[in-house]
Amino acid sequence: MAEKLIEIRNLKQHFNVGRPNLVKAVDGISFDIYRGETLGLVGESGCGKSTTGRSIIRLYDATDGEVLFEGENVHGTKSTKELKKFNRKMQMIFQDPYASLNPRMTVADIIAEGIDIHGLANSKQERMERVYELLETVGLNKEHASRYPHEFSGGQRQRIGIARALAVEPEFIIADEPISALDVSIQAQVVNLMKQLQRDKGLTYLFIAHDLSMVKYISDRIGVMYYGKLVELAPADVLYKNPLHPYTQSLLSAIPLPDPETERTRRRTSYDPDVHEYADGEEVQMREVSKGHFVYCSEKEFQKLQKQYKN
Repeated sequence: MAEKLIEIRNLKQHFNVGRPNLVKAVDGISFDIYRGETLGLVGESGCGKSTTGRSIIRLYDATDGEVLFEGENVHGTKSTKELKKFNRKMQMIFQDPYASLNPRMTVADIIAEGIDIHGLANSKQERMERVYELLETVGLNKEHASRYPHEFSGGQRQRIGIARALAVEPEFIIADEPISALDVSIQAQVVNLMKQLQRDKGLTYLFIAHDLSMVKYISDRIGVMYYGKLVELAPADVLYKNPLHPYTQSLLSAIPLPDPETERTRRRTSYDPDVHEYADGEEVQMREVSKGHFVYCSEKEFQKLQKQYKN
C-alpha cells in the first residue's frame, strides 16, 4: 500500500471580513495525498481550492482541523528551526509567473534564495553551479542566470518559479494553478516538464487548477471542490467515466468535445444547489461508494449510488 505523505483532517479556513460576515473559504474537508502521486484539485473560481493549498503549506494559519505531513502537525507550535526544516520539504509554485518573481533580483538570486536560507552551498562557486544545474533541469540556459524577470516570457518565468521550488530539494510541491496565466501552447510544455521532474525526482504534487482536461492529464486522483466543501474524490479515469455528484457532472459536461456534430446534439448538465438539498436532520458527509471513490452525500443518496454502481 502507498505511503501517506499528507493527511488533511477536517480542515477549516474561515475569514472574518467584518461582522456578521464570515467567509467559510474551506469548510471541514478531509483527504490524503500519497507519496509519489499527483492529486488534482478542481472547482470554479472562489471554491476554496487555492486557499486549501495555502493552508496546507501554512501561508494561512488554519481556523480548525489538522494537516499532517509525515505524521507531524503542520499547524502545531513549532520552533524557527522546525519551521525551516518543514519549509524545505514543502514548496509552492504560484499562479502568476509575473507577480511571483522579484523584478529587482536576477534569476540566479531568485533561484538561489532558498539555497542561501538553508545553507545548501558551501561556496559562491557551488551556489552558481547549483543554479546552472537547476536552469538546465527546467529547460533554460545558464546564460539566463544574470538576467532579470522582465526579460522572459510567461512560460520561461514559470520555469524559473519551478526551478526556485526545486532548489531546496523538496518532497512535496503545491502547484497553485501554475498554467492558468500561460498561453495554451505553453501550458502543455510546463505540465510535461512537471511530469518529467516527478519521474526523475520522485516528487509528490497537489495540482490546483480549473482546466479539467489538463488536470486529468497530470493527476492520479482528482478532488472536486464546491463552496469550501470537497464533494467528490476518485481516481482520475473513474471520475471522468462515472461522475456521481451532480456538481461534478455539471463540470464535466461543460468540457467541449472536438467533434462539431457531437457538440451540436450534446446536452449540458446544470447544477442547482437549491434543488440538491438534503432533508432536515440528514447527516451529509464524504462516503466511499466504491473503492477509492468518495462522494459528499446523505445516507439515502449513498444507498442509491451503491445500487447504481452494482447495476
